[in-house]
Amino acid sequence: MSTHRVAFIGLGVMGFPMAGHLAAAGHEVAVYNRTATRANEWTSQHKGSTHPTPAAAAEGAEFVFMCVGNDDDVRSVTYGDDGVLASIANDAVLVDHTTDSPNLAKELASASAEAGAHFLDAPLTGGQAGADNGTLTIMVGGDAAVFERTSSVIDCYTKTVKHMGGAGTGQLTKMVNQICIAGIVQGLSEGLHLAEKSGLDINEVVDIIKNGAAQSWQMENRAETMAARVFDYGFAVNWMRKDLAIALDIGREVGARLPVTALVDQFYAEVQALGGSRWDTSSLIERLRRVEGES
Repeated sequence: MSTHRVAFIGLGVMGFPMAGHLAAAGHEVAVYNRTATRANEWTSQHKGSTHPTPAAAAEGAEFVFMCVGNDDDVRSVTYGDDGVLASIANDAVLVDHTTDSPNLAKELASASAEAGAHFLDAPLTGGQAGADNGTLTIMVGGDAAVFERTSSVIDCYTKTVKHMGGAGTGQLTKMVNQICIAGIVQGLSEGLHLAEKSGLDINEVVDIIKNGAAQSWQMENRAETMAARVFDYGFAVNWMRKDLAIALDIGREVGARLPVTALVDQFYAEVQALGGSRWDTSSLIERLRRVEGES
């Protein structure tokens, strides 16, 4: 595989290992993180260079990857004198792995073109384990030729990557993903809660039903920890509410009815009120327990 000069902006629980996979594949990696100590930690573990601003990291890079928090965070590392677009090379590709709004993806595609570069919106799913193991699933929006040029680099940390269409379609696909997860986790929570209240052994129940039509990734990976009331496995409630807000906004824009999504979003708001903002998304079951008066 050809190696390239790349930049990675944002070294959170996802970005840190993703940038590491790029370095392990032999790419020349420049990194930026808002908290400099995190960037220094990355360079202590991987071959690469750390830089004081997104612009400095992006300078001369053929591919610039971003994985930050939300729309505002993306804009803060993209625009302005210190932003990626201030220094991005002509014909370089800016790839946004952040889950944010499709409208922002279209905005960044236009801004990148004005800077002489290309843009792909490329949100991902697979959680921290997927990032650590290089087995993420990534859905990509943007020009097909630019995707083909970029996919071999993205392959460093993916199991599956697919081009979905023009700018914004990656983000739209991610919203479908989040809606499906929200509904599945709520259903799983209610099923496991019924098992608990009925005196069944949750693990024994899951062991049999996971082999039938009820099987899901959430059941395979979260049922045991839900039973143990452990909710520190990756994607936080705060982030899911951010994503569901985007999904509900899109639904209103296109006339899609999303009643279950709206309901589960409010259930997550109740989890936040319980102090679970940083619990993982499987914590919906805890809301049911607390409603029943369990401590």
